[in-house]
Formats: sequence, structure tokens, C-alpha cells
Amino acid sequence: MKNITDTVVNEVTEVLDQVDTDQAVKAAKELQEARQIFIAGTGRSGAVGKMFAIRLMHIGFHVYVVGESITPSIASDDVLLIISGSGSTATLKQYATKAKEIDARVVLLTTNEASPIGTLSDCTLRIPAATKKRLPSEPETIQPLGSQFDQSAHLLLDAIVVYLLQQFPERNESSDLVQKHANLE
Repeated sequence: MKNITDTVVNEVTEVLDQVDTDQAVKAAKELQEARQIFIAGTGRSGAVGKMFAIRLMHIGFHVYVVGESITPSIASDDVLLIISGSGSTATLKQYATKAKEIDARVVLLTTNEASPIGTLSDCTLRIPAATKKRLPSEPETIQPLGSQFDQSAHLLLDAIVVYLLQQFPERNESSDLVQKHANLE
């Protein structure tokens, strides 16, 4: 088991070492400047998006997960963050198209900047990880399906939270973060 966990950690480290820091900072700034942030993803990528939404809420952002019944309308001063390894998921492309019709900004986390959603996006953050498609350009992995992408996206988005906290030190008070943490547990 130790060999497997070491391999998984090494794989994710290798992926994150290749992420373009400028792209990550640009994506963070898009979020920082948004009035509201909407997050969309499907499957495990959607679960990663929900975890990121929780953290953004904790540090004071107005954030919603697309598809939840309490999610309001997106507007031109908002950002839609899409998490899609392939960048071609049909429902997510539909969300990006709708957001662009309203003049909202679209940020995409993906392995494929030239994907259909990538061409609609104002900002892409490429995560050079393996997806379920196992394209020749993707790295080798011992993990199934898109696990390497989802794990890398989760850690990268957590790093963006830390970056945003550094931009807003007043939001970094532990007591404030705890106060926003769920208490109906």
C-alpha cells in the first residue's frame, strides 16, 4: 500500500510542477474580481468544485454551485468556473455558452486549452494530467479514469484559496473562518 500512495503522490506532484503559475494567478484574479462565482463540473470534477465552493464561502466570496436549487441567475459581472478534464462535456459547454451570451466571464480548469469549452473561455488553467480518455499526450498513471486530474485540480484550487487569503489578509482570521463553518452538524 505504501508504494501505491507514494506513486499517487509523486504523480500528482509531477502534474502540479508543470502547471503554469501565471495561468493560476490569472484564474485567481478572475475569481477575486467577480461579483459572484458560479462553479460547474460533473462527476468527481463536480465534487472537487463543491469543495472549492465551500472554501470560497469560508473566506467571504459569494459562490454558488450550478444545478443547486438555490443558485441564482448569472450576470455580466460574474464568473463561471468550469472544471472539465476534457473540456468537452456537453452540459458544461452549454453552461459556458449561456454565460458568454450574458457577458459573464468563463474560467476553465482542463487538460485541453483548445477544447470546445476552452475556445469559449476568457481564462484557462491547464492541468497536464491524465483523464479517462488516456490520450497519448497525457502522462502515465496507475490510477483509474480521471483520478489524477481530479486530485491535481483539488490541490491546485486549495492553493488558489491560500493565494486569495494572501490577497485579503483580513479574511484570514481563524475565528472568522470557523464562524462561517457549518454548525448544523
